[in-house]
Amino acid sequence: MSALEKSMHLGRLPSRPPVPGGGGSQSGAKMRMGPGRKRDFSPVSWSQYFESMEDVEVENETGKDTFRVYKSGSEGPVLLLLHGGGHSALSWAVFTAAIISRVQCRIVALDLRGHGETKVKNSEDLSAETMAKDVGNVVEAMYGDLPPPIMLIGHSMGGAIAVHTASSNLVPSLLGLCMIDVVEGTAMDALNSMQNFLRGRPKTFKSLENAIEWSVKSGQIRNLESARVSMVGQVKQCEGITSPEGSKSIVEGIIEEEEEDEEGSESVNKRKKEDDMETKKDHPYTWRIELAKTEKYWDGWFRGLSNLFLSCPIPKLLLLAGVDRLDKDLTIGQMQGKFQMQVLPQCGHAVHEDAPDKVAEAVATFLIRHRFAESIGGFQCVFPGC
Repeated sequence: MSALEKSMHLGRLPSRPPVPGGGGSQSGAKMRMGPGRKRDFSPVSWSQYFESMEDVEVENETGKDTFRVYKSGSEGPVLLLLHGGGHSALSWAVFTAAIISRVQCRIVALDLRGHGETKVKNSEDLSAETMAKDVGNVVEAMYGDLPPPIMLIGHSMGGAIAVHTASSNLVPSLLGLCMIDVVEGTAMDALNSMQNFLRGRPKTFKSLENAIEWSVKSGQIRNLESARVSMVGQVKQCEGITSPEGSKSIVEGIIEEEEEDEEGSESVNKRKKEDDMETKKDHPYTWRIELAKTEKYWDGWFRGLSNLFLSCPIPKLLLLAGVDRLDKDLTIGQMQGKFQMQVLPQCGHAVHEDAPDKVAEAVATFLIRHRFAESIGGFQCVFPGC
């Protein structure tokens, strides 16, 4: 399990075992069923949590790129939400409903390039520089020269991109910055086992329900409510089940070497195609993004991240599932009061999915304390200052 959390999400080395189907949130608790009752792993639409969806067009040298965003709210600062590697904007669905009920704010959850429903010319360029520019370009396309006050909130890889965006001054109206469960030191350590994890996880799923069930039972997402809406953004219908080398076919999870014999090559190739078709029929869903192919960018996401975060001259918040891996630079910065920190125990790495209510309370408290937003329905700041 530790390999899963630290590798899949590229940001933290967990110290606790998973609680399958559980969660540290009220939302997660609601999904737990009594003995003898089967849990519902069916997918749930984004429209249950967001008010609207938009495809934002961004002009570039080679044409137009289209970025998918999900939105809620009509007043207050914009919370621009950036997801982790392999995830999508839908990972913020349950959090969105929670934060909108606590403070006056607007939500813009963005599918980063190569992820979700975003369509770009070069989806394989996941460098920190390119993705940070994407964020700035989407803000400009949506709001023009007079953007509203914006707070960047990012989880894992998205947290790193939020910091790179802020440090490069790509969002002129930026008022705050929040990183969720990403620390440079532990992220760099976790990269070593990323490929092992990717090779070990399922390559295909029989259905969306099967994918959702795996995400919960493996501990990737401990909150079933969130998994039911967010896993839709992680997987897609298969286009073809072949390995990158092209010389192997994956059938029922077994890799079979293609036989090359002059007399039987035609029949072997025919069998292979039939096997591939059977696999697609039996396991029609696979991952939207091949994270293994992005390895050359991993170092650039996280190296130097702590100092970049500390150097951003705006109010900052760091939310962690545990303090066991806080690196030296952040430890010193926290002691010097350079940012606020909140630890949310009993969560996996996907803190905002596992405990959306607690993350919403922490963010709402931060916004109110800095007078960035007004409370709704008598919401009271619940976390002590850090």
